[in-house]
Amino acid sequence: MSLKLIKGSYEYKDQIIDMLKEWIAYNEQHPETNRSPKAIFKNDYHDFDYYLENLEIREDKNGLVPDSTFFCLDDQRNIIVGAINIRHNLNDHLLKYGGHIGDGVRPSERRRGYATKMIRLALKECKKLGIKRVLVVCEKNNVGSSKSIINNGGILENEVIEDGKIYQRYWIDLE
Repeated sequence: MSLKLIKGSYEYKDQIIDMLKEWIAYNEQHPETNRSPKAIFKNDYHDFDYYLENLEIREDKNGLVPDSTFFCLDDQRNIIVGAINIRHNLNDHLLKYGGHIGDGVRPSERRRGYATKMIRLALKECKKLGIKRVLVVCEKNNVGSSKSIINNGGILENEVIEDGKIYQRYWIDLE
């Protein structure tokens, strides 16, 4: 498997839309599931120009922090297998419940080790941004996510509760 993080673009429009259609259909059938990374679902892809233009937050505004969104391309199969959202800094909410990295693997590609590799690639991007200590958060019942975080050096700091859900907060040192 040959994975790389790419920015959303017209070059990968068909692959991105194919992934989004699958994921949206899955989310409609499973409304209880976590929609991570939320950044890829916040805009309607039918207006692809708008979708791309508003995929990332460029400056602090309305309580949101600057972020970078990447799609994970399996080069060998020419398929988008997931997405990563990196928050450049943490506000109070992200410090407790969100962290620096939000990641997700499209439903048909889960349980194949992609999340571990995607986080590894995201950590390289975090290092480029000058983030020395990365917070990654997942729901306690998401065993796959916690394993992916631990496989990348995540150390559990604590658990917090929001809206009846237990979140685990892991730190990864990049130095």
